[in-house]
Amino acid sequence: MKLHTRDQAPKEGQVEAPKPQQFLPTREGYLAFLAESKAVYDVLETTVSLSSHPEYLPLKNTGLERSAALDRDLAWFESEYGMKAPAPAEDGPGRTYARRVAELAETDPQAFVCHYYNFYFAHTAGGRMIGKKVSEMILDNKVLNFYQWDGDLQVSLDTVRQGINGLAETWTREQKDSCLQETSNSFKMSGLIMRCIMSPSA
Repeated sequence: MKLHTRDQAPKEGQVEAPKPQQFLPTREGYLAFLAESKAVYDVLETTVSLSSHPEYLPLKNTGLERSAALDRDLAWFESEYGMKAPAPAEDGPGRTYARRVAELAETDPQAFVCHYYNFYFAHTAGGRMIGKKVSEMILDNKVLNFYQWDGDLQVSLDTVRQGINGLAETWTREQKDSCLQETSNSFKMSGLIMRCIMSPSA
């Protein structure tokens, strides 16, 4: 699958990575980022869990799931800093992305798989580096549950990647194109969520 940027997957990636910006995170912004991210993970994981669609079978119980980990981190923020997670706005980046994913789950399974792949795999790559940097800058080196996985992460990634690649081998050219064409949307929409990290302090 050629859904990553070259930075994320040097061998397979064919999409140019966005230009980096100066990174100045805030706790308020980071908390918003976690809450907005959870809105998307909730839809991805609920869809995969409840659907009987064959395209989603390789995505069930993979060990990559993040919603429960985010629940624990949001609770930790409130306990540690007295900061309650803001409810994502309906027109905010998390809810907007979640609606897009939910729509594709019903109308275009191949495009849904594209978003799943990018959202989860990017988090295990560049997302972990960002999490480490944020932890050093504003969380006293706290490692959030969001960046910890049960079992061997690489095994989980390889298993899911193989499952998706196996699916892709059964797709028509049109279905493959539909999946690939969503790549830019996935980067754009996840990028809007990422920007929350640098929201100004209240």
